[in-house]
Amino acid sequence: MNKYKVQFKRSALKKLHKLSNKEVIKITNLIKELSNEPRPTGCKKLKGYSNFWRIRSGNFRIIYSILNEVLIVEILEIVDRKNAY
Repeated sequence: MNKYKVQFKRSALKKLHKLSNKEVIKITNLIKELSNEPRPTGCKKLKGYSNFWRIRSGNFRIIYSILNEVLIVEILEIVDRKNAY
């Protein structure tokens, strides 16, 4: 299977650093899995966007895009579910 490279937008990385260690561990483990399978079970394609997906981690949503041509998963946002959409 293809191995995707994971990249973060600066704003997503800043948000990740503000979270508790427990949340950071859960979210980073999920993000690592995206490099093997960018469309895991439970992911959703966001309506109204051509290439945006989201996965859940507790009360947080990780919004990302998949660039198949260059094998990149770009983490766009990590946001609390109440502020996600």
